[in-house]
Amino acid sequence: MKSQRLDMIEEYVLEHKNASLDTLCEKFNVSKNTIRRDVDILLKRGSIMKVYGGVAALETPQTLPLLSYEERGGRFPEEKKEICRRAAELVAEDDTIYIDTGTTCLNLVDFIADKHCTILTNSLLIFNKAASYPNLDIISVPGKLNRKTLSFTGPDINDYLQTYNISMAFMACTGVTMKSGLTNASAEEYITKKAIAENANSMILLADHSKFGRISLMTYSPIEKLDAIVTDQPLPEEYDTFCQEHGIRVMTTD
Repeated sequence: MKSQRLDMIEEYVLEHKNASLDTLCEKFNVSKNTIRRDVDILLKRGSIMKVYGGVAALETPQTLPLLSYEERGGRFPEEKKEICRRAAELVAEDDTIYIDTGTTCLNLVDFIADKHCTILTNSLLIFNKAASYPNLDIISVPGKLNRKTLSFTGPDINDYLQTYNISMAFMACTGVTMKSGLTNASAEEYITKKAIAENANSMILLADHSKFGRISLMTYSPIEKLDAIVTDQPLPEEYDTFCQEHGIRVMTTD
């Protein structure tokens, strides 16, 4: 699939630091025109740059743009599913939890369907998915539907969320670094994410390996506010050390 090829090309370039277009054509068995189109898409992710005759990994994180839900959902679908399977272990009967609008969080609903709990969400897709499970009570955050993110956003969310005792918030991000924390590309989404970070009793980040070392437009929480990180691969050494020092539990699907 195209989305899988894009992920593989990105990982190859990041691992080898640079690659010529001819090398990528041979490695992935595609034409040069196809590679050029793939490179144009990958440039928007902010992890590689064009150089003469090929591409190279960027040495420092770049500010990532806001992609549509469909564009984001095509990346690492199996990894995201397994992240949700592992994260579901944290949910107990009668919990009141928040599930973020990020694509990494969507499958969490399926893995907690046998538990009776209450879900708050600003995600249209999570609301619709949860509606098919009778054990799950659902509360939608009020606001206007953002069609690009398929989420409800608005200025009154912070006051609204303060009326609920949220035991656990499962959050997504566009990128995460130790310096910039948990970052997001949508200014409208930022209001909701920041409100959740300030009101939830505990906060768990669901993020695949590609999110670490990247930054986006706005920081909604410092990383040290997290209680746990659920991801698909062992964290880079500096992140793992940081989590140990700050008492952040790390759960992997590996």
